[in-house]
Amino acid sequence: VSPVSTMKSFIMTTLLPLSYAFQTGRVFQSVHTRAKVEVRGAMEMRTPFIAGNWKENPVTLQDATSLAESLKPLAGSLPCEVGIAVPYPFISAVAGVLEGTDIQVMAQSIHFEDSGAFTGAVAATMVESVGCSYSLAGHSERRSVFGDSDAVVNSKVKKILETKMGAILCIGETQGEFEAGLTNEVNAIQLSKGLSGVSAEDMSRVVIAYEPVWAIGTGLVCPSDTAQLVHESIRAQLAKLYSSEIADSVRIQYGGSVTPDSVDELMSKPDIDGCLVGGASLVAEKFGRIMNFEEA
Repeated sequence: VSPVSTMKSFIMTTLLPLSYAFQTGRVFQSVHTRAKVEVRGAMEMRTPFIAGNWKENPVTLQDATSLAESLKPLAGSLPCEVGIAVPYPFISAVAGVLEGTDIQVMAQSIHFEDSGAFTGAVAATMVESVGCSYSLAGHSERRSVFGDSDAVVNSKVKKILETKMGAILCIGETQGEFEAGLTNEVNAIQLSKGLSGVSAEDMSRVVIAYEPVWAIGTGLVCPSDTAQLVHESIRAQLAKLYSSEIADSVRIQYGGSVTPDSVDELMSKPDIDGCLVGGASLVAEKFGRIMNFEEA
């Protein structure tokens, strides 16, 4: 066998396969690295958002302003955007107390008409005019206690977005739906109906809050890994409704018995961009720890 033939055989059987394996490894590593960078980039462009929901609390204006005052020294250098959904009668006073801090005041709900003969109703423009930056829409208690349908929730979302405020659309399954394995289906329906008619442009002012109804005020806990999987599904549904770019930019909060003990682990998950906090937001020390979370 000639030296030339031997060299050709060596190149074909040894060097070329090695080169291919090396290049394939480099390509795989490059794709894997790029994917990690893209995920990290998407997370970095989503500012974390911690929101407290006082619900029908506290019982007097003095209590409300006192609670707001106690939050001020805890809001020095926050790692996130923070808001508090305050009962209507206290909004203006609490906004005055928190003026100059990084804590925003929000509304817990609004009516979908601008004005008229709607006794007891409060319009989006009204809460905006007294200092609200956001309003919730579709909180589980509004759905279950007050009968807000998906159509009503959608009307509220669109009315909020007619102002300069942001809308926090709340979605989530009941315990029965969770046990039946319908979590993703329920969320997909509530998401698509709640966002019907909302433009891609307006999605920059929309926050989604996933709140498993069975974990709100019950003591039952949704594990952080489970919450992450649900948030992944919600983001995938947003991509179907709009685009992957919009899905990557929308912040998705978790709400369901969030505590100082659970917030760090929750906020370490890549698709959990904040928390909607109920009972713990009524205790300054607890909410202060939550809004000053540290990623686990």
